[in-house]
Amino acid sequence: MSADATRTPGAAIPDPLLLLPLRQRLAERSLAVRAVHVIRPGREDVVHRFVDDTAENVYSVSKTVTALGVGIARAEGLLDLEDRAVDHLPSPEGRYGEGVGDVTIRHLLTMTSGSPVTVFAQEERDHRDLTSLYLETPLVREAGSAFEYSNGGPFLLARIIEQRTGETLRDWLMPRLFQPLDIVNPQWDRTIDGHTVGASGLHLKSGQMARIGEVLLGRGTVDGAELVPAEWVDLMHAEDTWVPTAWPDPDNARYGLGVWASQPDGAWRADGAYGQFLLVLPEQEALVAITSHIENGGANWVLAAVREELLPLL
Repeated sequence: MSADATRTPGAAIPDPLLLLPLRQRLAERSLAVRAVHVIRPGREDVVHRFVDDTAENVYSVSKTVTALGVGIARAEGLLDLEDRAVDHLPSPEGRYGEGVGDVTIRHLLTMTSGSPVTVFAQEERDHRDLTSLYLETPLVREAGSAFEYSNGGPFLLARIIEQRTGETLRDWLMPRLFQPLDIVNPQWDRTIDGHTVGASGLHLKSGQMARIGEVLLGRGTVDGAELVPAEWVDLMHAEDTWVPTAWPDPDNARYGLGVWASQPDGAWRADGAYGQFLLVLPEQEALVAITSHIENGGANWVLAAVREELLPLL
């Protein structure tokens, strides 16, 4: 920890110096961070970019955006948490897999569906009808009984919204989320049969991803406009929403509605592969947005550096 990081919380740190200890720590570790944004209501954003701000895959931060879409759809009366997924989707080509009829939207959001279709295997990603594959495949455990990290649930959520609205998730969110945040023409990967992937593949610039973070920090309201109901954003990380993952790392021990419980206590985050983070810090009334391309598991070092070098200055 740097000497500056020993200051007491709330100490007056000039904004141009706020990121200096963190930047030094990242440089010492040679971590491939692309940009850091610190957002605090009523204050100027503090931003440092290590490289040009180009649109990049934010990976599983896409899952959090999909969860926000579910919250908007719920507010519009299109679905609810305890709805069965099969009631919102066309019947598969074959018969429903055993137990699939018990899977709810809540299960899909919390990754507790019990489906073995995680969409990590290449043959699943390349399937000509991924929706039918999911619905036809028997569960391997009772829905709601255990967490398993999966791209399948978020994909199915994107399909449910598409089925209810007649638009892909990306297109449906354009006037409801992206355009109000000044995110112009975002690209979101599709499956072979043309559906928004939902779990990954959303391409954003670092500043655009930080705008998504403002929705989380602002409990759904940005620039005075409610884009997502506050009740939904609160529910995403409510104490009785978290499900245990059985993973030993404290930063990955509990999962909510498309977000992770984080450290320090009360913090929560969107998290994408290779170091994409939207870290919401309620106690500090701040958001830290980070984009990176860090391989070999080094992304955890970024979260540790933020806690040790930045949090004491906020």
